[in-house]
Amino acid sequence: MNTTFRLHGWQLLVALLVASASPAFAQKGVTEAMAEFTKADPKLQKAINAAAGYAIFPSVGKGAIGIGGAHGKGWVYQGGALVGETKLTQVTVGLQLGGQAYRELILFKDKTALEDFKRGNFELSAQASAVAVTAGASADLKYNGGVAILTMAKGGLMYEASVGGQKFSYKPAGKD
Repeated sequence: MNTTFRLHGWQLLVALLVASASPAFAQKGVTEAMAEFTKADPKLQKAINAAAGYAIFPSVGKGAIGIGGAHGKGWVYQGGALVGETKLTQVTVGLQLGGQAYRELILFKDKTALEDFKRGNFELSAQASAVAVTAGASADLKYNGGVAILTMAKGGLMYEASVGGQKFSYKPAGKD
């Protein structure tokens, strides 16, 4: 009986992993994340529409004890159409402790900024600052190097005074 339960548990785990990798599951995460961003600041939709494109990370996990790291998978859109996948990796050093999950939205002001991102191995330095999305956050939206970063906490608790940067990879849609 115990063996049967383990077998079903593994089958469930495999089914969940397959479902989470499916485009439909990914699209649902994107839809929910975008809805949360625009719910927090309805005027943000105007900035999204004006951007040449955007990258959306429905969930980024972050943790640290002195040295920290974060990772998330996202999708890149241009003209409202999915054009590729991206992965975010972050390493930080400093006074930090805890773990959290958050959403991240990167707006590309113009086609040049978007194309730079799509070339792959794009990095945001420690000086790039993100705007935490709340009501009216779009009014404080500032582009740095053609890129604006918005974040929204999902959960967890993190204390930090750290330095680091984010690195992104890019893969065009439909390419394996």
